[in-house]
Amino acid sequence: MNIRKLIKFLWNTLVIGGATGIIISFIIKWDTYVAYLNPINWMELLGLLTFFVGLGLTFAVVSMTGYFAYLYIHRFGISLFRSFWPAVQILLIAFILFDLIYFPYRGSDGGIGIYWLIFGTLLFFLYSWFVAKWKQKETNTSAFIPTLFFMIVITTLEWTPALMAEGSDYVWLMFAPLLACNTYQIIGLHRIANRVDGKSKKDPARNETATPKKGKQSATTKA
Repeated sequence: MNIRKLIKFLWNTLVIGGATGIIISFIIKWDTYVAYLNPINWMELLGLLTFFVGLGLTFAVVSMTGYFAYLYIHRFGISLFRSFWPAVQILLIAFILFDLIYFPYRGSDGGIGIYWLIFGTLLFFLYSWFVAKWKQKETNTSAFIPTLFFMIVITTLEWTPALMAEGSDYVWLMFAPLLACNTYQIIGLHRIANRVDGKSKKDPARNETATPKKGKQSATTKA
């Protein structure tokens, strides 16, 4: 990974965050857009689009900060817990999933149906599971749990300010860019890092078990 690749990686993340911010705003804030469409007020529409692009870019920066913090946490967890680190990650994932159901339900005093919270959390978990399997397929088996941890635990931590805000609009306006950016970062980094002259080379992690065998075989042949 060189500076050029890193800049491209960060730039792509910003673009994804800004684009997702605009797209989700069309869904969540459609009534606001309609108010400026009849009659058409171009200046207000431009200001609205600029605001939601800026919001998406802000959440993209939050996502990047969380991702690089995760890289440090992951290495620190390995050095501290060693072979128990995967189990610790699984416990934290279960704890966060429980929190996503329990605390919103308790905070709403029953105003939000618990079945909706369970359904939403399940969808979040299934999406994160899909991303983790995708990452595992492109790299190695050991990438599954860390990816699932990043997609659920780190995304939720980044999402916390919106969860504490009044109303649900900014919950989704923040969640969509975070999820899109985090997905790109966890899937895209190894692709960019392993790209040589515009072409992707095979992830060396896939050959980590094959290399010793070749070395052993050549040593036997020499003997």
